[in-house]
Amino acid sequence: MTSFIGTYSSKLDDKGRLVFPSEFRAMMPAGGDMRFVIKKDIFSDCLEMYTMEEWEKQSLEVRSRLNFFNADHAKFWRQYMSGRDLVTPDPKFGRITISRALLELIGVTKEVVFSGNDYKIEIWSKEKFESSSISNEEYLAIAGRLPESR
Repeated sequence: MTSFIGTYSSKLDDKGRLVFPSEFRAMMPAGGDMRFVIKKDIFSDCLEMYTMEEWEKQSLEVRSRLNFFNADHAKFWRQYMSGRDLVTPDPKFGRITISRALLELIGVTKEVVFSGNDYKIEIWSKEKFESSSISNEEYLAIAGRLPESR
């Protein structure tokens, strides 16, 4: 499993492409699968970017909890699987194209932030990333509640 660490900016070019950070490409196994699945995060105004391997692992975990003869489970799965892009950075420049629909969902106009979040990468509009930071006090309060929320 690949762990992504760091925060990097990229600007949309005139064709709507982004340069996937070379630092993240370097974290991928040499000669490995460079495909990524991108979908909207359900809790934040960002996109989640998973390696194909991690996406398959995550979706299998979700799928194992569902009963497809239950209408609500089937609706949940349909929503979970909708609105995804499959991207592969081009080998020369590392450019990727994310659908305009997904970029609009998170308010991207020109600049994005790729934020490594261990097993996934979050993609934010620059403005929303900067405003998403929480205070140290809020961070400590949340940390103090973690054991009780499991």
